[in-house]
Amino acid sequence: MTHRIRAARPDDVDALYDLAKLTGGGFTNLPADKATLEAKLSRSAEGFSREGEGQGDDLYVFMLENVETGQIRGTCQVFGKVGVKQPFYSYRISTLTQKSAELDRMFSNKLLTLCTDLEGSSEVGGLFLHPAERAGGLGMLLARSRYLFIKQHRPRFGARILAELRGVMDQAGHSPFWDAIGGRFFGMTFPEADEFNAVHGTQFIADLFPKSPIYVSMLPESAQAVIGQPHPTGRAALKMLQRENFVWDCYVDIFDGGPTVVAPTDQVKSVADAEWYRVEDEFSGEGGDKMMVATGRLENFMCCQAVGRIEDGAIRLSPQAMEILDLEIGDRVLAVGR
Repeated sequence: MTHRIRAARPDDVDALYDLAKLTGGGFTNLPADKATLEAKLSRSAEGFSREGEGQGDDLYVFMLENVETGQIRGTCQVFGKVGVKQPFYSYRISTLTQKSAELDRMFSNKLLTLCTDLEGSSEVGGLFLHPAERAGGLGMLLARSRYLFIKQHRPRFGARILAELRGVMDQAGHSPFWDAIGGRFFGMTFPEADEFNAVHGTQFIADLFPKSPIYVSMLPESAQAVIGQPHPTGRAALKMLQRENFVWDCYVDIFDGGPTVVAPTDQVKSVADAEWYRVEDEFSGEGGDKMMVATGRLENFMCCQAVGRIEDGAIRLSPQAMEILDLEIGDRVLAVGR
């Protein structure tokens, strides 16, 4: 237990850039563009320092830090409200059934319709763990720490949370879904369009994307096959989201066709199960329960995996967890079982 999640700072830009260069493309919330990342960290600092407790157009960036070495080994993000300054576009998959009396047959066709149904939701995204650290539950720490932050600051977030998963692409970074739809209207490859979106936002989608529904059956089979499918590297992330009660409700990303999953905020498992406790004596006995513990508000937020014991509204934590989170007896923490 040597890692903790903490709020990002503007001077994390070099570490964030190093992580972004490892993503392999298609990672809109973590582009390998230093100026964009600097702007993200600046926006994040504004979100952490904003006064008031209502939902707003905030971005919160977090870093996974090895407290022994000071190295940054991962990152994740939370958006307070999507679709504030620019529309938040998705494709909604629907079914149109028609009957021909002459043929005595019924035909059902799936349609992709451009929509902004998910505007006003909060979003979890931007999760990336250094490839050398994909063991020991650090991916789960990154993912679930966001829900503890949301629980701590619940009025800042909406009634619904979404998560977009990267879609299927080939080894060269090209998306069969984009090539079948977007590429025909924009004259851009998927990597070019994805980079442009990460830097400039989605207004160009509103300007040029077709507004009429698209019949899925008219797309190449290669594109049909990947609709709603996560990138192979995102399957574990999808399972974690499903364990948190996120479901796929027929929304897909407009760029790569990856699934967008949603959940009522208060029904996300880690949000619902987390409870507040007062820190009592340190726990130094054998065994103990595995848990995640968070402390601090806004820019002082920290979270780590811990071992301890909960009894009668009080929590006892290992000396290591106490040190990592800079806790003292009597402090109040948020904890959830692992």
